Order: sequence, then C-alpha cells, then structure tokens
Amino acid sequence: MKILISTLFLVFFFLGCSFKSPENKWEYNSASAFASYTKNFLTANDEIAQDDLNRAIKYSKQSANLEQLSRVYLGKCALNISIGIKDECKEYKQIDELLRSKELKAYFLMLQNSLKEEQIINLPKQYQGFNKYAYFKKYDKAFEEIENIKQPSSKFIASSLIKKQLQKSQVEYLINQASFYGFKKVVLFWLNYLKEIEPNKMEKEKISKKIKILKN
Repeated sequence: MKILISTLFLVFFFLGCSFKSPENKWEYNSASAFASYTKNFLTANDEIAQDDLNRAIKYSKQSANLEQLSRVYLGKCALNISIGIKDECKEYKQIDELLRSKELKAYFLMLQNSLKEEQIINLPKQYQGFNKYAYFKKYDKAFEEIENIKQPSSKFIASSLIKKQLQKSQVEYLINQASFYGFKKVVLFWLNYLKEIEPNKMEKEKISKKIKILKN
C-alpha cells in the first residue's frame, strides 16, 4: 500500500502536464511512464528517458481514446520548450482533429503563445493565474503565480514562455529551484540565459565556467 501511494505521488508530482487522474490501468501505466520520463529528461538521463517515453506512448496506444496519447505528445513538447528547444508539437497536431478536449487545445495554444483571453479558463488550474497576468503583460504578477505553482515541471514550462520578460533575480530563482530538484537541463538552460543578460564581464566568465563544469 505504501509503495502504491509513493508511486502515485511521484506520478502527480512530476507530471506537470497532466489534466486528470488516470482511470484505467493502461492510462495509469502511461501516466506513470511519462512521470518517469519527465524526471529523467530534466535530469539528463537521456537513454532512460527515451525508454520511458516509448513506454508512455505504447501504453497510451492501447485505447481508442486518444486523449492520453495527446497528453504524452503535448507533455513531450512542453518539456522541450521548458529547456529552450523550439517545438511546434507536430505529433499532437497530427491527432488534434480527432480530439474534443478544450483543455488540451488551450494547453497547446499556451505552449505556442497563441492563447486567447477567453481560452485561459480551459487551461489546467495551475496555469490559469499565470496566463491571466501574462496575457496583459503584467509579468511581475505572472512570475508571482509561477512561484506558487507546486509542480516543478509546470513551474519551468511557464517560466520559459516569458523568458525574455524575466529579471536577473527571477532567473537566479529558477536556477536555484532547478538545482534543488537536480534538473540539470533546466539549470543549463537558465544559466545560459543568465550569461546572456549578465552585463558584468567577470560574472559572465564565472557563469561560463559553471556551464563548462556541468557539461563535462
């Protein structure tokens, strides 16, 4: 029983792109595999992460209901975006016409920075406050909402969407948060951006040294 509770906790803690509790065994297996993918992807365990992703896709294809598969595709897209990889969510777009979920559509539009104000209400709750402020370019308030997001992957996904509007202290906060969870890819993404916006030459060199150490 304790093992099951622990597993469920990990699924929902890391699955920042989830939209509801899994109801079926195949759906649970897919969500669990994707939660493991999220953790291993962000911690730079790439070979294990790819195996996790393959399992998440395999389990989600055991049903004619394509919503879980779309969550996996959108989740993969979101994690790429969270570390600065440009991703148009092509896999999701290939099955979009077969879906009816307003929530999934809104999440996709959020990732592509194409969300309309009236669609914000369709987003998972952890993103609604952030998007309400970001839509009206109130970025300090939007970042306060980010700080209150409990799921770490969701926090970093949201932050990446307003990267260019963030202040140095906010970027440093994200680096500290990513370091706490051991999310190496997120740490490197924000360190590189910190280096880009850092005006002091000596500080830039220190950041470069950190990046070099972490990459080796």
